Amino acid sequence: MAITTSIATTSFSSCVGGEDYGMLIRKVQPVNVGIGKAVRSRPMMGNVNEGKGLFAPIVVVTRNIVGKKRFNQLRGKAIALHSQVITEFCKSIGADQKQRQGLIRLAKKNGERLGFLA
Repeated sequence: MAITTSIATTSFSSCVGGEDYGMLIRKVQPVNVGIGKAVRSRPMMGNVNEGKGLFAPIVVVTRNIVGKKRFNQLRGKAIALHSQVITEFCKSIGADQKQRQGLIRLAKKNGERLGFLA
């Protein structure tokens, strides 16, 4: 057993720290690796719903005619009014806050599908 251990140790030590180690060190060139900032993709600036839905063309044309700023003001007022209507409906049927928020989310998803958020 001692002979096998001796042979294994000799073989391992000659591989790791033998005569070839100095030659390998001279052949390998040091490489400087700079650590920079992580690269993040930029957020998409366009609307993902643009051109999708039945009403999308009408919405896009209206936005181009009225102007983006005024259009977004009108859209915000319409969304707020629709949320108030949903809230009043929930009060009249006795729905709780969680159900009301679920209905508002559903209205948003339907608006996306129909193209109102294009």
